[in-house]
Parts: sequence; structure tokens; C-alpha cells
Amino acid sequence: MERTIFTDEHHMFRRAFRQFVEREIVPYHHQWEEAGIVPREVWLKAGENGFLGMDVPEEYGGGGIKDFRYNTIITEELVRVGASGPGFALHNDIVIPYILHYGTEEQKQRWLPKMVTGEIITAIAMTEPNTGSDLAGVRTTAIRENGHYRVNGAKTFITNGINNDFVIAVVKTNPEQKHSGISLLCIERQHEGYKRGRNLEKIGLKAQDTAELFFEDVCVPVENLLGEEGKGFIYLMEQLPQERLGIAVAAVAGAATALEMTIKYCQERTAFGKPIGTFQNSRFKLAEMKTEVTIGQVFIDRCITELNAGTLTTEQASMAKWWATDMQERIVDQCLQLHGGYGYMLEYPISKFYLDARVMSIYGGTNEIMKEIIGRSMGF
Repeated sequence: MERTIFTDEHHMFRRAFRQFVEREIVPYHHQWEEAGIVPREVWLKAGENGFLGMDVPEEYGGGGIKDFRYNTIITEELVRVGASGPGFALHNDIVIPYILHYGTEEQKQRWLPKMVTGEIITAIAMTEPNTGSDLAGVRTTAIRENGHYRVNGAKTFITNGINNDFVIAVVKTNPEQKHSGISLLCIERQHEGYKRGRNLEKIGLKAQDTAELFFEDVCVPVENLLGEEGKGFIYLMEQLPQERLGIAVAAVAGAATALEMTIKYCQERTAFGKPIGTFQNSRFKLAEMKTEVTIGQVFIDRCITELNAGTLTTEQASMAKWWATDMQERIVDQCLQLHGGYGYMLEYPISKFYLDARVMSIYGGTNEIMKEIIGRSMGF
């Protein structure tokens, strides 16, 4: 089915970003996977070409266009070539909106221009070693004293964990409280006591620097508090729908790309003297997957439209996240199966899509939590 959500301007943006990806990312991504990190220079080039902070107002150096379709294009084009290393989506879709929505004028002037140029690489630190989807249970503390917050604690599984210059940390400014004790604090690279742990070894997303972060008596100025003290949990709930929709966008794009390469393989690979795609089992599997991907794309495009209109609900975003990522896992598993033994070889791209897809139902809130959110919205 033809997608109708994009305009001529979006198609021009896609062509420009696709050229950027082919020139600046594809030739080097394998090296980055071996190194476990993307060079900072790529961020500077992305900023120079206008691919960071598209929705940041022009007075701070951004594109001044609040339209998630541009974010969608960046995600889809990176997924299309299996470029899971550059954490542009985290930067654009998740971190920058927190600054735009809750930052003071001074904070916006201080941070946004360099976020747009790629000079500042960002991260958000929610998950802790003993706290996953239960954000209210975070143990990292930020105790206010003498004009600053003293931060102690640890975070883990943090995307852009090594590269980041700036992290929005979910902290407890009142450890005695649960939800109302949570605040968001912006911690910068230069703050003494902010340390990065090891670059974690993962089964997929090899080029992405996912790390542990440690805060040991870090003194953070009170001016780095994002929004109001004690309202961090509310802010997280307000912004998580966009994060989860972004994951759903990547999931459908990943499933569609895996299916596309599998169709081609089934046309070229022969068994018993004919293409394997001509066997009934293969045709039926491909037909089922094509249907699921098409249905998923239509739903996700509708969610993108709702997000732009400001009407996407938490429940709808949760539906998109769990269904799309579950669908992606089913699709890539079946695609790998149709590749046979070659699908198990890392030289075939489908193996990488299989490994990269597994985390999708885990991060951004596990799919079990997504179903819990949906269930509660139904009155249960």
C-alpha cells in the first residue's frame, strides 16, 4: 500500500539523508561494530547537514520544524542499511524534547545550539542495575545542599553511554517518596565524580556504545535541574509515548527490510531445481509476513499522524510499541529460517537483523509493561 503521510519536502529530506547515510555511514559501519562505538566526527557531520534537532527553534540553531515525520525518516533510513550504531534517534526523539518542553531559557541557550551541531552528544539515564521498567524504584539520589545537588548512584544499559557529553539522569531528590520524589537532573561530562563504566558487550547493536554510568558525590549546580523538583515522573510519562513510537517505527522498518531481503533470497536460491520461493510453504510464509508488515505500517503511520496532532495517547503508544516489536521478532525469525543454514552465518545481513531485533521488546519499557499500561486503561 502506498504511504500517504509524507509530502514532497519529506521525500527531499529522505533523499538527502539517504545520500548522507550511503556516504558517511555505510562504508564504515562494520569498523564501528568491531570498535563498539561510533566516532564523534559522524555526529558533527550529521549536525552540519541539518539532521540533528530538526524541531529545535531557529533561534537555537535548529530547523524549527516540529514534525515527527522527519524523525521517522532518519530512523527508517538507518534501519534500512542495518546502521544500528548512530544514536541519532535517542538524541532527536527523546533527549532534545525534554529540553524543549521543560528547560529554562538559560538551559536552552546553553545546550541546544551544540546539540544541533553535534558538539554535544546526549543520553538519558533511567535504568539501574536493580531497577528496570519500574522507574519509581530508582535509587540514584540527588540531595540538595549549598546551591548544588550531590548525586550518588549508578545507571546501566545507557545508549550513547561512552560518547555522551550530557545525560538527563532520573534521580530521587526525595528518597522518602516514590513517584513524587523523582526529578530530572542534567549531568555534564565535566562534572567531577561522573564516571563511565565499561562499554557493555551485547548480542546485537554492536556499534552502539551502551554503557554503565556511575555518580560518586557528583556536585551538579541547581541550575541543571530540568523542570520542577519532584515532577520528574510526570515528565517521563508525558514524553515516553514519543520514545515508544520511535521504537515502533524502527521495528516496522526492520521487519520490512528483513522481509525485502528474504524475498530476494527466495527468488535467487534454488532447491530441487527451482527457486525456494515457489514452494507452497515459502509462499505462504512470505504472504503472511507481507500482510503483517503492511498492517503494521498502516497503524504506525496513523500513530505518527496522531503524535503530530498531539492526540497520541500513552495507551496507543504502548500498543504500537509492543505489537510492532513482537511482530518484528516473529518476522526476522521466520526470515532467518527461510535463509536456512546461510541465515545463521554473520556474513548474511539477516543474521544481524535477527540479533539487533531481540532488544526491541525489552527497552523503552518491556512489552509486558506495555500490556499492563493498556490493561489499566481499560479499568482493570
